[in-house]
Amino acid sequence: MLLGKKRRLGRHIEEIKVGEKLERTEKIEDKDILLYLGLSDDGNPLFIQHDYASQTPFKKPIVPQVMLTGIITSAVSKYLPGPGSAVMKQTLEFVKPVYHYATFTALFEVTDVDHESHLITISVVAKDEDGDEVIKGELKVCPPHPKKPLTGATLDNF
Repeated sequence: MLLGKKRRLGRHIEEIKVGEKLERTEKIEDKDILLYLGLSDDGNPLFIQHDYASQTPFKKPIVPQVMLTGIITSAVSKYLPGPGSAVMKQTLEFVKPVYHYATFTALFEVTDVDHESHLITISVVAKDEDGDEVIKGELKVCPPHPKKPLTGATLDNF
């Protein structure tokens, strides 16, 4: 149950430095694709039909780009800067298709920390098993804000 359970927050902007890196490796399994397709009700034949995909330049079914975006943004909310952060802007380019059962590695790097706007910029480059670039882009992320006390000074004596 999520209600009532305290969650750890990610790092605040003061704790984040330009040049920090995070590397995540993800393997795309059938269960992941089926879950995404079920939740989104996206029946695009390019994502699921081998006979259709074989007649396209892709040659076989590809992983939906929105699903890949979710994997990228979840790394931000889980690790860099972590829970409590929000992606405010993203620009992602899908350089090459990611196929079913593929494994890809994404390298995230903090390229800017803007204390005034409370935003950090993170570049991301993902490569497949052959070392070919499949995704590249940039995210503007609002790190978690420090928690404010729920009680004011009036309740300090209780």
